Amino acid sequence: MHFPSFLALKYLRPRRSIASVIMCVSILGVMLGIAAVVIVRSVMTGFGDIWESKILDFKPHITLMPEAGRATIPDETSVVNRLKGIRELTSVTPEIDTRVMISAHGRVLAPALIGIGGDDFSRAYSVGRPLAGTFDLEPDTLIIGRHIARQLGVWAGDEIVVYSPKSLVDQNEIVLPMKWRVGGIFSSGQYDYDSNFVVCSLDSARDLLAMEHGVFAIHLKTSCPTDHKRFSLLQDEVTRAIPELNQLSWREADKELFSVLAVEKNMTAILLLLISVVALFCVMNTLLVLTVQKTPEIGLLKALGFSRGQIMSVFVIHGLVQCTIGIVLGLLASWAILSNLSQIVEGLAHFGLTVFPESVYGLAEIPHRIVVADIVWTVLFVYVFGLLASLIPASVAALKDPVQALKE
Repeated sequence: MHFPSFLALKYLRPRRSIASVIMCVSILGVMLGIAAVVIVRSVMTGFGDIWESKILDFKPHITLMPEAGRATIPDETSVVNRLKGIRELTSVTPEIDTRVMISAHGRVLAPALIGIGGDDFSRAYSVGRPLAGTFDLEPDTLIIGRHIARQLGVWAGDEIVVYSPKSLVDQNEIVLPMKWRVGGIFSSGQYDYDSNFVVCSLDSARDLLAMEHGVFAIHLKTSCPTDHKRFSLLQDEVTRAIPELNQLSWREADKELFSVLAVEKNMTAILLLLISVVALFCVMNTLLVLTVQKTPEIGLLKALGFSRGQIMSVFVIHGLVQCTIGIVLGLLASWAILSNLSQIVEGLAHFGLTVFPESVYGLAEIPHRIVVADIVWTVLFVYVFGLLASLIPASVAALKDPVQALKE
């Protein structure tokens, strides 16, 4: 071990002085900063994964829409046949999507109606088993989300009055409301979907809108929605097969949501890193106090021929070792907390602190996923600022005059 490292480690030994107290506080601050950033970013990454999974389960991965100037796709059967040869597609569903008004027991809602082929619903929408009834799309039958069922006060087998949007589009034509039966109730695990969507057969949707043929869009589900390379190649293949229709991917459709999540995740991390910055100021204060305490030793070292660079190395190494101890403790603390997150939340609930209400988030436990890249850049941030914080007191020590230092 070269001498500057030996001396820096020697100065780390606890002593009954204010420098030892400040050093412990600075290490604790670095530990809390690292732990807070890793925990929060892991939890937010977990939430992002859950929302992405819910979106991919319920919404289409690729939507094919009519070209500009056309409202519908007139020959959906031809399009479906041309897409059958693409292996990466797991489902191809012609659909009619529109807003409708539904009422029951004097209550009125305006959800989005999805008209889909009877054999396609279970394959295109991963919503698990029905809470009530079945997912068979019989004529004049609705499948509704559980929150819509709760708001209307209906259950499987009850009647719902459905009002056609055609009445609003054409003022000269009156379309009488229809009475449909609730065939089944689904639960996607996402409040927005369970409270904003109802599903019927494609023929029933056409009857409601007085359409003889055609669909509004064709929805595609794929086997590789999160694989950027394969998904991009698949989009190109779909474009070659159906060049006359416009494409909209799931990332483009929910671009705002993922942008908000990314901004919140980054801003939260930046704010939490301020804890580490404050701790690194403590590291600098520790080294400044240490340079005052060790002034005679610094003078002796310089008189013995030690260079300014070697003197600076002692205090820089001392500061970086403090940062390293704080980083290691912070990573261990974050791992321990994330591994026991459910137990910690349950323990806080016993004291009346509801940290994660299931009724709000719709999840049984807090999701989390540790990303190695997040840990790496957080550690690099602490080391860079720790180095900068150590350079100032190290420079002060290196510039001391050996004669004056020996007199003190």
